[in-house]
Amino acid sequence: MRRQKWFVTLAASLAAAVAALGTCAGAKELPYDTYTYDYRENVMLTPAAYVPNGRITGQTAGTTDFKEPQDLCVAPDGLVYVADTGNNRIVVLDEDMSQTVRIIDSFERDGEQDSFNAPYGVCVSENEQLYVADSNNKRVVVLTPEGEFVKIIDNPQSEVLEDDFDFVPLKVTVDYADRVYVIARNAFEGILVFENTGDFTGYFGTIDVKITLWEKFWRRLASKEERSKQQLYIPTEFTGIDIDSDGFVYASNLDSDGLQGIRRLNPRGEDVIQKGENQNLGGDLWGSVYGTYSGPSEFTDVVYRGKGIYSLLDRKRGRIFTYDKEGNLLYVFGGLGSQEGTFNTPVAIETVEDQIIVLDAYHGAVLKFAATEYGSLIDKAVGLRYDGDEKQAIGAWEQVLKLNENNELANSGIGKAYLTAGDNAQAMKYLKLGMNRKYYSIAWQRYRNELLTQSIGPVMTVVVAVIAVFVLLAQVRKRKGRGKRKEGLL
Repeated sequence: MRRQKWFVTLAASLAAAVAALGTCAGAKELPYDTYTYDYRENVMLTPAAYVPNGRITGQTAGTTDFKEPQDLCVAPDGLVYVADTGNNRIVVLDEDMSQTVRIIDSFERDGEQDSFNAPYGVCVSENEQLYVADSNNKRVVVLTPEGEFVKIIDNPQSEVLEDDFDFVPLKVTVDYADRVYVIARNAFEGILVFENTGDFTGYFGTIDVKITLWEKFWRRLASKEERSKQQLYIPTEFTGIDIDSDGFVYASNLDSDGLQGIRRLNPRGEDVIQKGENQNLGGDLWGSVYGTYSGPSEFTDVVYRGKGIYSLLDRKRGRIFTYDKEGNLLYVFGGLGSQEGTFNTPVAIETVEDQIIVLDAYHGAVLKFAATEYGSLIDKAVGLRYDGDEKQAIGAWEQVLKLNENNELANSGIGKAYLTAGDNAQAMKYLKLGMNRKYYSIAWQRYRNELLTQSIGPVMTVVVAVIAVFVLLAQVRKRKGRGKRKEGLL
């Protein structure tokens, strides 16, 4: 079902929510609202989940200003790598991003100096190798973290590629087997995959575009000239990429319908992401019809945060959407603007321990966001459920409800925990408060079976007793009949 309602702006929805609920704690001090959507898709303001916690520029880190940086990543050792695209360099920052550890702007290759030309993406693998999407040089450069040359990945060859295919890598990530996944410009067929040898193996995770029967009908009737003016039905473009420890690839994509802006791709390239109760992974459910910020959210990057939690960065309205493994929206925060904690051109998102960091290309800065008690409790509760510790999860969700009694997700989380523990009656109570029809139905079926099981003993006892009485009466009547026949014979 189409869930976006383009006839009302998101701003109007937030204003209505404020009027109905009042301003949440701490909201006056923040340059943005934190919210989620309830079961009926109404905007629900919540306490702040994350708050601004600093801003890093090239100068504050001890080097020159960043110039239109496009990507950043956190290495296994905690160092932060920034693709300073406009300055043709990779800037390596320490764990708290207060100091520049090193700058990599050139490297020695076959006895000669080589350099970058608009490095757009950066990644450090588990095996501690640095991968740089050297866009204008049309290659992926692999170096040691210190900047020593390892290899080049370029000029992919395959029958699946067009004869005039122009390899311009934009984003790159690497799995535990050193397979390289590359998002390239105008590569709408999917993500390009390379073996650790640098050999191209094919496209990965292609998103099929479905044409409705109505569109097929009109395309048959239209003239050649009319068809040429119609929308081209090409696969959706990927924008950001991350990978978890199990080798599942999280890839953000542009979705004109605003229904699914993220994929979780298994090793075969199949999307296995869960969509939650509302069947929507497209960001904002409400948007305006007119203006620069109209239309659905446009996810430009994704970060997998562990315990099934992932966050998506919306470049259209500067918001960060966070979901759990089951596709439930946990919280939304952020915005565009000039105040501290807002963005102009957000391009990349990462996490440093319990902080979320976002790269703003226009301001050439990394913005840090720290979790509040409310945000930490939600993350903790989701993580406990992910680990199977339902008892501890109930305690965390109960603390969430103390801060926000209208949190449907917390009620639903408690209900799921009770369901797993086998307390179906309590599960039904909280799942009803959480408006979770799917799991409430499961709890009701189990509770009904439980009642049947509990009552089957007494019922069977009564049935057996009734049958025994009937058998006994039948025998008595039979004996009386025999007695009368014998008396008649005498």
